[in-house]
Amino acid sequence: MFFYLSKIFWFFIQPLNLAIFLLLAGLLAVVFGRRRLAATGSVLAFLILALSAWTSLGAMMLNPLEERFAKPSLPQKVDGIVVLGGGFEGAINLARGGYELNSGGDRMVETAILARRFPQAKVVVSGGTGELFLDGEGDADTAPRLLGALGVGADRLILENKSRNTYENAVFTRQMVAPKAGETWLLVTSAFHMPRAKALFDKAGFPTIPWPVDYRTSGKEGIGLFRDNPADSLQVATMAIREWIGLAAYWLSGRIDRPFPGG
Repeated sequence: MFFYLSKIFWFFIQPLNLAIFLLLAGLLAVVFGRRRLAATGSVLAFLILALSAWTSLGAMMLNPLEERFAKPSLPQKVDGIVVLGGGFEGAINLARGGYELNSGGDRMVETAILARRFPQAKVVVSGGTGELFLDGEGDADTAPRLLGALGVGADRLILENKSRNTYENAVFTRQMVAPKAGETWLLVTSAFHMPRAKALFDKAGFPTIPWPVDYRTSGKEGIGLFRDNPADSLQVATMAIREWIGLAAYWLSGRIDRPFPGG
């Protein structure tokens, strides 16, 4: 139930969709002669889009998440690497059978690099299909094609393809891997996603060393207008809002112990 409610809530609350719904509400208000309500909806829609696309608000919201876990020095020995899904274009790969990467593809590239650096380490790819309305191939189903092409043997891979969100990533991976005391596992995911991911793996009883990748901010953006192109700014704002809402929801539901894990 949590999965479905979270997806439905996010569908309505993400900035672009929310702006569209507010504009639609404004048009309906005009039809029914509610001019003040129509003006309010239009102004709110404009502010949401303008702040998200034309300002550095999104980057300023995302940067604290990315700074929460610094990338540590590599340990001498690594028993396994866990990479969370979110790096592939699932719909395209389902149709074409390839391994097209999206903007989060650094997760998979970094995993291949780490796997080559630690040739004895197991590689866990955790990620099924987490969409309600879009068909696509889960990352754990696509990853063997890319990792194999990059020289990571299939005998090293552990594929968890049932999870639909980060909570299930942690729980299902813990059940599948059953890590032993004293083992060293790296957790690879986007830097902005690491606070929630690390907290969930800790809660599931799977100790990991966070290995953040896929940074979206420089940390030097500051307050300003037109610091990036509007499409990228809107995407960054959307990711930031989603991640902060996700942290709050997981904390309120008891799935993580703190609203802003880390440190």
